[in-house]
Amino acid sequence: SWAVMRPESLDACARRVDVARSIVEMSTVSRVGDREIKRAYRYIDRELGLVTPPAHPNEYLGRFASELDCEGATERLARDLAETAVEEAVHSGKSPVGIAASALYAASKLRNEGLTQAAISETANVSEVTIRNRYREVLEVAEISPSE
Repeated sequence: SWAVMRPESLDACARRVDVARSIVEMSTVSRVGDREIKRAYRYIDRELGLVTPPAHPNEYLGRFASELDCEGATERLARDLAETAVEEAVHSGKSPVGIAASALYAASKLRNEGLTQAAISETANVSEVTIRNRYREVLEVAEISPSE
């Protein structure tokens, strides 16, 4: 239906110009379910022959960091952590939003900035459990122990 195709068309266009929005954001704004949006996305890709790679976690970090008013050095470290996670394929099959949120949380902890999982969870619209799980993975591939 057109109600489902509109948000997905916007998402596909946004991704093509590196302005990532999560499925949850698209679903909330359009009042169309996640499943329908995902289905429409696959349909549009198939019909138009688009090869749109998944969003990179760093595409979300700037917005999250800005909304949380975190320091520039924390955001830069989060970007480095997210980049390492992508290079090491930690992101494969996982939400780029969750990777971005966990990288920001890890950077905040490493820099003693004090961002909480709850605050990041609310801003990124992912669960605290997702942040905790991805946090460990992000630190592991960056070869940083969680106690550092």
